[in-house]
Amino acid sequence: MAEGIKENLRDEVVAAIKTVYDPEIPVDIYELGLIYEINVFPVNNVYVLMTLTSPSCPAAEVIPEETKQAIQKIEGVSDVEIELTFDPPYTQEMMSEEAQLELGFM
Repeated sequence: MAEGIKENLRDEVVAAIKTVYDPEIPVDIYELGLIYEINVFPVNNVYVLMTLTSPSCPAAEVIPEETKQAIQKIEGVSDVEIELTFDPPYTQEMMSEEAQLELGFM
């Protein structure tokens, strides 16, 4: 039973992340491939490992904070930790097919 709840919360976290957009690109950060890892721990703590399109991204401070705020709005979430990494470096191949189509890469 608890596993189902955890999986449902993970789905809600993904849905929340999909409401966050890079201000310069009309695609959400999940489809853009900026999310490397999502972990939901037993007490509903959420950990997200993410990157940005580049280390010098103008929205470097805005996107992680917006992501954290979006996840914190989910009922039942206790704590949210966002970690930024640039390893591996972001490439356009990390985008979903949907994002590549949207941006004209396919």
